[in-house]
Amino acid sequence: MNNKETLLLENNKVYLYGQVVSQPVFSHELYDEQFYEFLLEVSRLSDMKDILPVTVSERLLKDINLQTGATIALTGQFRSYNKIIENRSKLMLTVFVRDFVEAVESNPNVVELKGYICKPPVYRTTPFSREICDMLLAVNRSYNKSDYIPCIAWGRNARFVRDIQVGQKLTILGRIQSREYVKRLSDNQSVSKVAYEVSINKISLVSMDNQTSVVQQVNRLFADAAFASDIMLPQSVVLDEKKDNA
Repeated sequence: MNNKETLLLENNKVYLYGQVVSQPVFSHELYDEQFYEFLLEVSRLSDMKDILPVTVSERLLKDINLQTGATIALTGQFRSYNKIIENRSKLMLTVFVRDFVEAVESNPNVVELKGYICKPPVYRTTPFSREICDMLLAVNRSYNKSDYIPCIAWGRNARFVRDIQVGQKLTILGRIQSREYVKRLSDNQSVSKVAYEVSINKISLVSMDNQTSVVQQVNRLFADAAFASDIMLPQSVVLDEKKDNA
């Protein structure tokens, strides 16, 4: 692994410790390597739990018990990919396993990302006057690919990021959460869905010398309307504040 690849791995780091709640099922094959998906239940520091999608290579399955109810710890990356659903491209999110490890962290759910704001942040307040700001972070990885990670900031962090410009580089520390929400289809019709995102605990700006060129690059990525349409930040969402910020 060269220095560039090592640096790209540092852009996206995840540690999870939890219980398997669905056995692995075949997902896809890439370059003669099969990949499987399963769900992992991860406890929050409160009494709430997150159910997170996990993707793992067949090459890591030999010496690990992934039966339902098994407790595991893993390191990896929070990744995105596009999937065609009902003739539309939809952004899908998953934790990609790099290795299974011994449980060593007191916090069972840690994610650290370094990337670029690639859409204007969406700031709003809840019916209980809680401040929230949604943003989309582009995180570079190997083979000239990027992951597009929805993030949510609360309170003073929401106020801090609401005016950040597209192209700004950030470092964030938080946890991956699953969040049920209600999408309104019409005035009298709605549907329950699950969103996956990073709930931000800490955030910092990264200074850059080539800010202008980065902004131009991000703008070119999102000039393709067909691509941009599948990663809209959540609107029409009903939040359970106590649950989502636990």
